[in-house]
Amino acid sequence: MCGRYSLQASGAAVAEQFQLIEVPELTPRYNIAPTQPVAVVRASANGNTLHMLRWGLIPSWSKDSSASARMINARSETAAEKPSFRAAFKQRRCLIPANGFFEWQGKGRQKQPFYFQLDDSQLFAFAGLWEGWKGPDGLVETCTILTTSANDLLQPIHDRMPVIIDPANYGLWLDSSLHDPDPLQDLFQPYPAAAMRAYPVSTVVNKPANETPQCIAPLA
Repeated sequence: MCGRYSLQASGAAVAEQFQLIEVPELTPRYNIAPTQPVAVVRASANGNTLHMLRWGLIPSWSKDSSASARMINARSETAAEKPSFRAAFKQRRCLIPANGFFEWQGKGRQKQPFYFQLDDSQLFAFAGLWEGWKGPDGLVETCTILTTSANDLLQPIHDRMPVIIDPANYGLWLDSSLHDPDPLQDLFQPYPAAAMRAYPVSTVVNKPANETPQCIAPLA
């Protein structure tokens, strides 16, 4: 599962890594939560562009938006077949930039949050899907993050982790002309544990309203 993450990279850094045609204006985010607007990279005829989409996918055929909060993640093993995700998987894949993500480990009545990032603290991307839904107030664009089985670093804390796409495969993942899911299956392997690190952080991250660098600071 991936239910909270951070993106504190500058717009210039995001534009460089994802080869955007324009440099976006981004505010550092230390505690991104479901249903909030999130930065999403999509391919277009002119090149890659960044958009702000609501986190929590609403299928195009949905009668209302009530399911959005429950669709923040999609299992990579079944997303190509599930009615809620299969249309987006076929032609609306995206990259969701991040610097790290959170997971909680049970400790009696309390849960200890951990922050996971690449071992060099670099910017990376989750595999995402996006969808457009026509609601009463107009078009709403939403997204979800794909998950896979946990690597050895995550396993003691949670049995799932987000799919992290290697930069060499950004083009493949964003290729909307590729409708066959088979060539994409290798992208869903758990990211190597040796290339990641984790540390406990303050429970201040438990509240989505808390949006400060303390959320990602190592616990003293």
